[in-house]
Amino acid sequence: MYTDVSLFIDGAWTKAASGRTIDVVNPATGDRIGSVAHAERADLDHALEAAEKGFRTWRKVSAFDRSKVMRKAADILRGRADAVAELLTMEQGKPLPEAKGEVLAAADVIDWFAEEARRTYGRVIPSRAEGVYQFVVKEPVGPVAAFTPWNFPINQVVRKLSGALAAGCSIIVKAPEETPASPAELIRAFADAGVPAGVMNLVYGVPAEISEYLIPHPTIRKISFTGSTAVGKQLAALAGAHMKRVTMELGGHAPVIVFDDADIAKAAKLVAAAKYRNAGQVCASPTRMLVQESVYEQFVDGFVAHSKALKIGSGLESGVTMGPLANTRRVAAMETFIGDAQQKGATIRTGGNRIGNKGNFFEPTVLTDVPTEARVMNEEPFGPLALISPFRGFEDAVAEANRLPYGLASYAYTRSAKTANAIAAAVEAGMMSINHHGLALPETPFGGVRDSGYGSEGGSEAIEAYLNSKFVTQAEL
Repeated sequence: MYTDVSLFIDGAWTKAASGRTIDVVNPATGDRIGSVAHAERADLDHALEAAEKGFRTWRKVSAFDRSKVMRKAADILRGRADAVAELLTMEQGKPLPEAKGEVLAAADVIDWFAEEARRTYGRVIPSRAEGVYQFVVKEPVGPVAAFTPWNFPINQVVRKLSGALAAGCSIIVKAPEETPASPAELIRAFADAGVPAGVMNLVYGVPAEISEYLIPHPTIRKISFTGSTAVGKQLAALAGAHMKRVTMELGGHAPVIVFDDADIAKAAKLVAAAKYRNAGQVCASPTRMLVQESVYEQFVDGFVAHSKALKIGSGLESGVTMGPLANTRRVAAMETFIGDAQQKGATIRTGGNRIGNKGNFFEPTVLTDVPTEARVMNEEPFGPLALISPFRGFEDAVAEANRLPYGLASYAYTRSAKTANAIAAAVEAGMMSINHHGLALPETPFGGVRDSGYGSEGGSEAIEAYLNSKFVTQAEL
């Protein structure tokens, strides 16, 4: 059963000081299923005070002991995976198997950072004189403010939360109001594992009000944000004005380059599966399919067939492979993008319409002949909308792949090792996956370049954002 969601501040679940709440809606039905506490200035001050206290406590806990607490949290989360997944599906819409996969993947992320906590190595630097010692030591940066979106309510929180805790930082998580219950259960797993009061705090409310208060506040030493490029630029500018360290994981418009020597049937199947995961509401979702002319129609036919074969429905129903969009805004965005593309000459190969009048269901949609001036070729669609275009040669594909300022994920399909190496080097992106979709593992970097942000939320690089390097030199007297 879905229950009302509270704030978590200084080790306690609590209502907002004002008593205000925000309704939570099931995207498959449009019905209200609960509410979430609405934090305001008094709640944020409480969380900031708690984070200061929590940091003083947690930074003194050894990396070895922090690691043990985190591993316990991962085990607790795994044990609750079925129940948490159901909450996630109810509030976000994705099919239950995807939701459970997100929960279990979060436990893996926690385990990874638990091990990284024990490997925050410094170094010894050879000195220029006898009796002089030079060290670099790693210290936690301080209290963190993290801002996360609704598309992966647990996944987006767990990377920031685990990185901060592993490094010895405290954290205030501003989680999404539309999908509040699942991140609350993530926090609960850590609390039940023994994370001390004040080390982690969870708030919900008006995003702009919370970010504009937390980011400049002197207590906060680092900001981590996942969301749109437009909002990310505003928050990065605000953080820069106060010299705060920032990690930005922003929007994308991922190209998929399919060369004529690839296994076309397999490529169409794999790309379609990746495109419609979470109804396309994925920052790394393959979006612009660039297919070499000689195999273009073969790829389109295969991709369309896979699109039509999807079973659309409530994520709680057995056999459903794509759920609803998370909110009505995404439905309106799909309709706007498709209408604009049609006006500019695009062809709908399948889909293009909302399904029914209850819930936020939308058909898997494939557009071809989409001119580059269409909005959807320049703005992240963030929905079940695939764009397929032909290309003639290698340089043409690279030019289109790099045309936009985004640089998060990219993909390619080819049987040629030479071509694979060349395309990986030529495309400007933080990530490139060739002949499969192998991104976002805990042990691998995850992040973009250019307008897709900077910093990493995966791999050994991720924890560095939560650490300061201090140089210490000492001479014998």
